[in-house]
Amino acid sequence: MGECDRALLRLATVASDMLFTVKVSCLSVLALTCLPLSSRAADVPPPVTATELVPPTIDVDDADDADDDDDETIDSGEGESRDATPGLDPGVVYSSDVTDNELAKRFVTDLASLGSMSIGFADEGRLINAMQMPAGTAWTVVMPSHAWGTRETIDALMSSAKAVQARFPGAAPLRINHISQKDGGYVRPHKSHQSGRDADLGFYYDAEAGPTNIRDRRPVMDAALNWALLRELVTRADVQVVLVDRRIGTFLHDYALSIGEDPAWLYSLFVGPKPLIQHARRHRDHFHVRFFAPRSQELGRRVQPLLAKRPDTNMMIYRVRSGDTLGHIASRYNSSVEAIKRANRMKTSFLSIARSLVVPLRGPCTRCPLPPPVVVPAKRLPPEQSAEVLAAQPTRS
Repeated sequence: MGECDRALLRLATVASDMLFTVKVSCLSVLALTCLPLSSRAADVPPPVTATELVPPTIDVDDADDADDDDDETIDSGEGESRDATPGLDPGVVYSSDVTDNELAKRFVTDLASLGSMSIGFADEGRLINAMQMPAGTAWTVVMPSHAWGTRETIDALMSSAKAVQARFPGAAPLRINHISQKDGGYVRPHKSHQSGRDADLGFYYDAEAGPTNIRDRRPVMDAALNWALLRELVTRADVQVVLVDRRIGTFLHDYALSIGEDPAWLYSLFVGPKPLIQHARRHRDHFHVRFFAPRSQELGRRVQPLLAKRPDTNMMIYRVRSGDTLGHIASRYNSSVEAIKRANRMKTSFLSIARSLVVPLRGPCTRCPLPPPVVVPAKRLPPEQSAEVLAAQPTRS
């Protein structure tokens, strides 16, 4: 037998042994599953308990640092359109005072009388008849040109800031950053803030703290003021979600627990199953609050078939995809490059993937994203005994 033949024989032997092992293993499994429970109980490991499913302790700060540093994209938590799911249509609920015929007439002849309207989604939307955040003693508007929203959003921000100031008269005013632009649409660098329902709110800081422009804001944050703001928002306003860094969330959760807030209620707010306060990357220095604006959203949904009746409102929102050009988009939707650039305040024709563009239309829109009917859920209120907790919370003169 030659050397080559011996090598082939050894290879065949190894393959045969491996095949035999696999067959034996499969037969063993089949035999075990065919045994009665009493016969195999000793051989089967006990079920895993809920405690054993808890992941090992990790350094949250280190994990979040890596999370922030490794991802250069806009935070995915700001998206809304991709998470939208169709539900039951309750009919006209929040704008029932306006009939369909009256809506069609007033949309053409008296648009301003309809009030604010939120069109589309938070990340694929725009505004009609937006309301600007006014000046006030309880808040500071950082950029007035980016402080337009639905009436519901502006009212909620004003009432929440006033409530915190009433409880803490000596507190600094709440810093209100970006909401939306007057007509909505894309606001750099945000993925959302397009339909007047998102607001970035700065933290309240300890008046005696040092510099606040540090990476970890917890040491200089005023826990009492920030918790008072969060509590006011989630119990008084129609809040859809609050996005903030998880370390800030944990910090405020622990503070609320220390002053006697109900643990089960806090769990529903911060943990789940659908927490109202959620982690988002790059939200170390502010709260991103998204509100329900029921009347504005419902009116925005109802007027979408009417947009073609007014050239100044006949637009759609388009999300830029790989390979797109302004010429391609204009041709597809019967628009023009110059009209698109003008509507989006663009100085060049450069496009970035995932950016939302306002596309002026020359006819009815057959591809505009239509949000599902808006249904505002019940507020997540603490138990009644928490009224005593609230009364016992610290105040300042």
